[in-house]
Amino acid sequence: MSRFLSKDFLAGVMFIAFGLGALYLGRHLAPGTSVRMGPGWVPHALSYIMLVLGGIVSVIALFTGGEQVEAPKWKPITMVTIGIVAFALLLESTGMFPALVALVLIASLGGDEFKLWEVVANIVVLTILCILVFKVGLSMNIAVLNGVW
Repeated sequence: MSRFLSKDFLAGVMFIAFGLGALYLGRHLAPGTSVRMGPGWVPHALSYIMLVLGGIVSVIALFTGGEQVEAPKWKPITMVTIGIVAFALLLESTGMFPALVALVLIASLGGDEFKLWEVVANIVVLTILCILVFKVGLSMNIAVLNGVW
């Protein structure tokens, strides 16, 4: 049973699942032939490559064993997800700066170490970079603070 929980075996199964998913999603695309390729030729070819590679990785992992998968750490996953949702909800209503503050603060709570000065530095740097990239560089119409700028 431990061989089925190795990282390599599960990675091979993931490749197989993605290959099967891509084949399913591209089933309506005509593959054509090698000489006259249709719109589904490349997706089908990549899907088959993923299936073969996933099979090879899984079979090798069954014979060699490998590093066991550890239990997921739910606190970081949960806090980062909540931070992203808060960012999405706050961006339209309050602007980019409050949304970034909420994102960085909430996501930082998911880590083992929380240093306030590092969080504040992250907020300052991210805000400056976002203003430079989105407001100045791309000229996007995103409010930094609603009603102010």
